[in-house]
Amino acid sequence: MAEQKGQNYLHGAAILTLGVIIMKILGFFYKMPVANIIGPDGYSMFMQTYNVYNVFLTLSTAGLPIALARMISEANAENRPMQARRTFRVAWWTFFVIGMVFTLIMLLFPNFIAHRILHNPPAAMSIRTMAPSVLLVCLVSAYRGYCQGYGNMIPTTVGQVLEVLVKVVVGLVLAWIVVHAHRGKAMGSAAAIFGVSAGSAAALLYMWLYKRRHYSEGVLEHPDVPDPDGKIFSRFMRIGIPIALGGSVLAILNLVDSGLTMGRLQSAAGFGLDAANVLNGVYGEAQTIFNLPAAVITPLTISVVPAITAAVVKGENDLATRISEDSMRIAAVLAMPMGVGLAVLSKPIMRVIFHDNHPAGPTLLAVMGVAAFFVCMVLMENAILQANGRELLPMITMIVGGVVKVTLNYFLVARPNINIYGAPVGTLVSYVVMAVMNFVFMCYVLDKNPKLRNILIKPFLCSAVMGGCAWGVYGLLDRFLHFGSPRLHMLLCMGVAILAAVAVYLVFAIAMRMITKEDMRLIPRGEKIAKLLHMR
Repeated sequence: MAEQKGQNYLHGAAILTLGVIIMKILGFFYKMPVANIIGPDGYSMFMQTYNVYNVFLTLSTAGLPIALARMISEANAENRPMQARRTFRVAWWTFFVIGMVFTLIMLLFPNFIAHRILHNPPAAMSIRTMAPSVLLVCLVSAYRGYCQGYGNMIPTTVGQVLEVLVKVVVGLVLAWIVVHAHRGKAMGSAAAIFGVSAGSAAALLYMWLYKRRHYSEGVLEHPDVPDPDGKIFSRFMRIGIPIALGGSVLAILNLVDSGLTMGRLQSAAGFGLDAANVLNGVYGEAQTIFNLPAAVITPLTISVVPAITAAVVKGENDLATRISEDSMRIAAVLAMPMGVGLAVLSKPIMRVIFHDNHPAGPTLLAVMGVAAFFVCMVLMENAILQANGRELLPMITMIVGGVVKVTLNYFLVARPNINIYGAPVGTLVSYVVMAVMNFVFMCYVLDKNPKLRNILIKPFLCSAVMGGCAWGVYGLLDRFLHFGSPRLHMLLCMGVAILAAVAVYLVFAIAMRMITKEDMRLIPRGEKIAKLLHMR
């Protein structure tokens, strides 16, 4: 096996975060234009198809890559290369079988899913088009989990960027061609979604080539004796299934909630199919932006799992606890200002990015901006509990939170005077419940209770000042500055407000020592950055 340069967990997180930033920039050149090309009604079909895809994808990949990373990390810590090789082989075939089953379901039953579950028959074409992506991403996940088990986040980052780049190019070109050929919104949505399959195929090819080149399976001088396939498979599933079910519960409930929202808008709130699709599409637009903070935090959660697992395996419980609290603190430092920014600047964000200018958009995003912070904390808490071998606990919190979300949406969306505004309220309350439950579980699992004052107080104070700055700067510029078209005027005011808010947050963050010099040593070139910023 080729030697790989080790990466500590924050170094790996920094690499993944860089990839996420690039992905999100490319993603804006995918979902934003797609929404503007096919309109809110077409985007409703697009997002509902994504919800179906996410259910099957989560069932097949949410927990198993984490389980694979854990088992590879353990084998590496115990110096058992043959165990690592056999673990990957067993995992690869498991991913293949699961992915093939879910792909066939989407290929063979798209009309049933669209009619009976989504209450949106035109979405069937998009569901069928999305089907191959499940199998492709399953196989990609096997390679990513293997590399992450060795603490190597580079192939995951490069593969994700390549995947999004191909998706953007293929999806946008096809969507534009179809819509301008007047083939309808349903086919436009399906054309845009085909880019997902193309991107997944490109990522799979890259990951296969990377493993073949950097993790060659040569002859070992002192080979270890690996466990039997059956034992590896049993442990792989025992670790992965609870994590997958925990993540899948929420994905399934999101799918149910999506169909429920469409159904309640039509059957209880009195909207027709077209009007319900428009409202649901605007909600989908807000969700696209709402997901950005979680995407930034996800790389840190991926890096935390093998780091904590290795510490636990070696009996270094104090180190595992310290990594857990530090990760929570860094997640709060990153997530809280992003959530506040989305809430405070929700109006210009929605008006600048999307052409439809539906009046519901800013209010939906404002509520979801607050929820975004709790989503990020739940993701980090889940990763910490899973890394400590408590995979069932996040599953419990997901079930409870999902039931809360579906219940609130069922009653709130049905009220004509609330309608789609009830959906983000259900999201916010459900994630608050999950965050609190997870924290209670963490206090039970970890040797020392994480200190909330160390995690939340400083980010809250800095974010409050930052939010006030963003609100004030935008308000003043909007009132006294008049430049170009309304959208260009909003873009200029918003851009200046964001720059001012970021500067204020950085100054206060450094002054209050939210991120220390010790933290910066753990990321690439962190010491130079700390010295430049005069961090202590």
